[in-house]
Formats: sequence, C-alpha cells, structure tokens
Amino acid sequence: MGHIEELVKQMRETPKDVKFADVCRVCDHYFGEFGEVRQKGSHIIYKTPWQGDPRINIQNDKGKAKAYQVRQVLKAIERLEAERGTGK
Repeated sequence: MGHIEELVKQMRETPKDVKFADVCRVCDHYFGEFGEVRQKGSHIIYKTPWQGDPRINIQNDKGKAKAYQVRQVLKAIERLEAERGTGK
C-alpha cells in the first residue's frame, strides 16, 4: 500500500485526528491535477472536476484538519474513484 493510500485509510479510521499537512498531501494527489489550488487565510481550496460547487475547502486548525472537512474530502475521493472506475 502506498503512502497516500495509507493516509486515506487513516483518515477513514479517525477523521477527528488528522494532520492538516496529511490532508493537503491527499488533496494534492487526488485533486491537484484539476488546477487552481488557492489559499485564503487558514483555508486551502482545491478545484474538483464537477459542475456546481466544484471545490474542496480545508482549514488548518492548530495543525489539524477539521473532521467534517476530512469527511468531505473522503466523499469527494470516493466520487472521483467511482467516476474513474477505480473505486476500492
């Protein structure tokens, strides 16, 4: 299992205790290819390939990511993998 996959597994197991830097690594891996990554204050916003509200917003909270944002990232990864036919 690769490093990114291990991080995703840890995020699924414990979304309340995830390092912000680890969530950024995962988002860079899955969503970096869609261009435009913006930072606004303590928030980093990743573009996704979907119409509507095509972004993932994560926030640095004293070195940790917010649990609800971790769950949103995981949901977006699942959708991306399902659309690519690479779901696990």
